[in-house]
Amino acid sequence: MNDNTHHEPILVLNGTGKIGRRVVERLTARGLPVRIGSRSGEPRFDWDDRSTWEPALDGVGSAYVSHYWDAIPGAAEILGLFAQLAVENGVSRLVLLSGRGEEESDRAERTVRDSGAELTVLRSTWFAQNFSEEHWREQVQSNEVALPAGDTPEPFVDAGDVADVAVAALTDDRHVGGVYELTGPRLLTFADAVLEISRAVGREIRYVPVSIEDFAAAAAKQGVPSQVVELLGVLFGEVLDGRNAHLADGVQRALGREPRDFSDYARDVAATGIWAPNDIPAT
Repeated sequence: MNDNTHHEPILVLNGTGKIGRRVVERLTARGLPVRIGSRSGEPRFDWDDRSTWEPALDGVGSAYVSHYWDAIPGAAEILGLFAQLAVENGVSRLVLLSGRGEEESDRAERTVRDSGAELTVLRSTWFAQNFSEEHWREQVQSNEVALPAGDTPEPFVDAGDVADVAVAALTDDRHVGGVYELTGPRLLTFADAVLEISRAVGREIRYVPVSIEDFAAAAAKQGVPSQVVELLGVLFGEVLDGRNAHLADGVQRALGREPRDFSDYARDVAATGIWAPNDIPAT
């Protein structure tokens, strides 16, 4: 382990997000100094405001790098510029959260690697927590999940496993240069995943296949930001074509254990009560 990891802050970008906050929690629990990179952080960090980048990097020894829209064209250039600035400011180690089987994410990996940083890449599939944190939680609560996913299976990965691998890569030299494809232990269609949730909560939750156009229109009507709608359109319309319908051993290689199963995730989330049904007005 590098001394820098002990004494200099670890910057966690998107540090209040699904993976980032888990990385922060794990690093903090180990007594390591952490700087949260977010619009509400101190110093403030905003991907859309490059004047915030250098203050966030000041004095940092390593960084977990996550861009909201890494599958959208243009993200690769932004990530490359950030990585170059990080290296110029003495940030020796970067851990990049990337997409699995995404063309733009592949480009982003190359631009970050070209910075010369000590890089570890985490290529993640769909997070199980998309059903319980943002995205589709309200649909689960309404007992109907409508997505344009078809019958293509995916190896949903637990966000906790992704965070565990990120922390290992930030704190252990053995992961430098590594590329880890992170998946769960089995393939599930989105309909299968909804069925697992239905069993966990003990009530019927239906999966309804819809077109990408109808999904995008409904998301926009609900106030989902246009960039999120665009990103999900790319993921459902292009990436969810079977290219990722196989398991990978990234969690096992990085952590020496099996990844968490979706059924365990569904059971534990159901026990919290956050999937309790909404009051649906009569029509």
